[in-house]
Amino acid sequence: MIKVGIVMGSDSDMPIMAKAADVLEELGVPYEMTIISAHREPDVFFDYAKSAESKGWKVIIAGAGMAAHLPGMCAAIFPMPVIGIPMHTTSLGGRDSLYSIVQMPSGIPVATVAINGGANAGLLAAKILATSDDELLARLKDYSKKLKEQVEGKAAKLAEVGYKEYMNK
Repeated sequence: MIKVGIVMGSDSDMPIMAKAADVLEELGVPYEMTIISAHREPDVFFDYAKSAESKGWKVIIAGAGMAAHLPGMCAAIFPMPVIGIPMHTTSLGGRDSLYSIVQMPSGIPVATVAINGGANAGLLAAKILATSDDELLARLKDYSKKLKEQVEGKAAKLAEVGYKEYMNK
């Protein structure tokens, strides 16, 4: 059963949104991904956000750039958590997206990750779901252990070869 909806306003957002999907796949969290423009097809968007709860979804991850209305509009309609991913933009480097998503009015929260923070959005969605799923919580702990081991491996390599050789790897 799908637990997480991943939605983006444009296929140009796909490389970032795919990082959220990759993390969810690694953790065994079922998701559905789609492209919907809140501005160009509002009727499709409203159907998406209104039907998410009845589909059993627990979290929506919404990525958007520039005006970045998609996450906030999802949060206005969907009663469960929404995680916004502000996209990097050429004009303002993603600050426009970030401000649009984090500055929601009182009563309509959107959890927001860093600009282009797709992987962290996937992790945050999994952590939300893990509050009521002990098996997922165990997989998250294993994921964190793997990250720690990767850093320890890099530190050991650096200590072994020195920074100059390490940088030339």
